[in-house]
Amino acid sequence: MASDKITNLRRLQEQAKLGGGTEAIQRQHDKGKLTARERIDYLLDEGSFQELDALVMHESGELDLEGRVPFGDGVVTGYGAIWGRLVYVFAQDFTVKGGSLGAAHAAKIVKLQDLALKNGAPLIGINDSGGARIQEGIQSLGGYGDVFLRNVMASGVIPQISVILGPCAGGAVYSPALTDFTFMVESTSHMFITGPDVVKAVTHEEVSFDELGGAAMHTATSGVAHFKGATEKAVLDSVRVLLSYLPQNNLEDAPAVTPKDNPARAEAALDSLLPEDRDQPYDVKDVTGKVLDLGSWFEVQPDFAANVVIGFGRLDGAVVGVVANQPAVKAGVLDIDASVKAARFVRFCDAFNIPLVTFEDVPGFMPGTAQEQGGIIRNGAKLIYAYAEATVPKLTVVLRKAYGGAYIVMSSKHLRSDLNLAWPSAEIAVMGPEGAVSILSKKELAAAADPSALREQLVAEYRQRFSNPYVAASAGFVDAVIEPNQTRAALVSGLRMLQNKRDSNPGKKHGTMPL
Repeated sequence: MASDKITNLRRLQEQAKLGGGTEAIQRQHDKGKLTARERIDYLLDEGSFQELDALVMHESGELDLEGRVPFGDGVVTGYGAIWGRLVYVFAQDFTVKGGSLGAAHAAKIVKLQDLALKNGAPLIGINDSGGARIQEGIQSLGGYGDVFLRNVMASGVIPQISVILGPCAGGAVYSPALTDFTFMVESTSHMFITGPDVVKAVTHEEVSFDELGGAAMHTATSGVAHFKGATEKAVLDSVRVLLSYLPQNNLEDAPAVTPKDNPARAEAALDSLLPEDRDQPYDVKDVTGKVLDLGSWFEVQPDFAANVVIGFGRLDGAVVGVVANQPAVKAGVLDIDASVKAARFVRFCDAFNIPLVTFEDVPGFMPGTAQEQGGIIRNGAKLIYAYAEATVPKLTVVLRKAYGGAYIVMSSKHLRSDLNLAWPSAEIAVMGPEGAVSILSKKELAAAADPSALREQLVAEYRQRFSNPYVAASAGFVDAVIEPNQTRAALVSGLRMLQNKRDSNPGKKHGTMPL
């Protein structure tokens, strides 16, 4: 009898692994897509996955095309390990009712969210779904609401990662939008509120799936997604890399590694990296790559708002979050998208105890009617709010330009930055020399016999007097002016000095960020 029961159990387990059946699995493979279980097995450490609720069935008792009620209800849930550390993962199974979300499907995800929150471990959601299950009506919509609530409750407590490996439409898109990082695959991933057919019917626009909600659009234009990859496996590999920089939860530090790079390594190339012409661009990633532990740089959102660079790296083995103005794109100016991109990253790092290193070379905020009408004031304020609110160690290096309000915004001493360094090339001033002279000497220039010669003289005088780091250093707004080649050593030393930093904000329910 015991043997019969075990045999029956094994039969049920094998049936559950088939999802929607062999034909549905073949259709998934024909689209160039892995099945839910194949994705989980590839993502997690080998042999570590422990499935939960494999035998759950939807309550309607509706049969599938093979005359059975499929197990799992269109989602595989469980836990396992990545780099030996606990993670929870769910993967929607498109072979079962198109991965559509019904009551039992949602309940499985909710159970997993609750477990992840209670046990303080990252949650990874792999999305591949046709959306709400129409047959279950309001139960399906209620299920989405239950998932959204837990996304919000877990925000800032455990890392939440969304991986879009197929369609994600309608209300389903808001769970990924509430999580910390979103990954997509080129050509097979799509996210949108309404599909191309509805768009055409309502607005008469002709638009393809990729144009409306593909990986390229969301990583470069909307900023909804952070990463894209050419294949599902490439994307899942990137998820594993990202998790190597993240702590398990908000009470832990990010995982340090044994450093292999000399903490005092001097980079002579930094001394001559900046162009002689102050208005010539350069790639700030040439700076970060030489300052961080070699090979440790992992950029986030590389295709969106490229005038600011964000990402993770290591200094002497310790994880840091990096924010850097990018002079090679729009002169490194702060606009709406760059401000929001950086602000969200700063808040993530602060929530998860990751020190912030800021490399500053910013001529100001982007001028123009499009930016003003789009709300640059409100959106720029988000970055101020994020830096001011952050209590993690904050280290800033002014490389070149630090003008006006943008100087204040980029983790200045006035926003509680702990260590502010500057290269001798730093220009910390209310505005650039040319603009300042145009305002301060307007009458003199108008009356001059040779306005060009006078302007050139006044600009040179302004540069000598104000466009340097020493005025700020004399006021204590810059803690030290350093040789560029010593940047790495100074940051490593500063990070060690700040490793036991304790800071807090006034007691309150929450602030009112200018959203």
